[in-house]
Amino acid sequence: MILRGRTIQPGRVTAPTLVSRQGISFYGGVDPESGIVLEAGHDLMGQCIAGKMLIFPSGKGSTVGSYTLYRLAKNGHAPAGIINANCETITAVGCIIGEIPCIDLVDISLIPDGVVATLDAEIGTLSW
Repeated sequence: MILRGRTIQPGRVTAPTLVSRQGISFYGGVDPESGIVLEAGHDLMGQCIAGKMLIFPSGKGSTVGSYTLYRLAKNGHAPAGIINANCETITAVGCIIGEIPCIDLVDISLIPDGVVATLDAEIGTLSW
C-alpha cells in the first residue's frame, strides 16, 4: 500500500512502524537519553521510539518538545521517521532541526503497527 502526504522534512528511510492513536508530548513524555516513552497512560508508555517509523496524530505540549526531538537525534535515539495526521509546529521544527524525515496529512488509521515501511519524504509517500 502507498499513502501520500505533505513533506515536512525530506529524507528516505525504511523502518518498522510504531503506531499511536494519541498525541505525543516529547518534552517530559519521551526520555531524550533513551527514546523511551514516559508519559503515564500513553498507549506507547514504556516503548522505545528509537529507529522506528513513529506514527501519531499530532504533537502536543511545550515548545521545548522541538529541542527534545533534536536531542533524541543527537543521542542516536530519534525515530527513523515521523508520520502525522497533522504535524503541528513543535514536531515540525524538531524534525527539521533534528533532520528526521517527516510527512503529514496522512490517514494514519490505515497504517498497521509493526510492519516494515519505507518513508520517502522527498516525494511525500509511505509504503509497505
